[in-house]
Amino acid sequence: MLDPKQLDELSHRLADSLPKGLQALQEDLQRNLRAALEAGLSKLDLVTREEFDVQRTLLARTREKIDRLETEVRLLEQQVLGGETTSGKNPTSN
Repeated sequence: MLDPKQLDELSHRLADSLPKGLQALQEDLQRNLRAALEAGLSKLDLVTREEFDVQRTLLARTREKIDRLETEVRLLEQQVLGGETTSGKNPTSN
């Protein structure tokens, strides 16, 4: 989630971008904008950057393992099919 300094900076920039007539209420407006930002962001299902990086690494390792296993299955299938055709056996007949 955003840290308090980032929320303060964002609410300050939003308040500064308002028309001059409303800037007189800037301090009150900044507090209200910050509260609204906090409330809106708290409703979002967010993860920290660290959590995201851990999951991305885990997913990459899982993808590599799946790729290796798929290759191994293909090789085993080729061995089984190759062995059946060279022995003259039909896999459907017993």
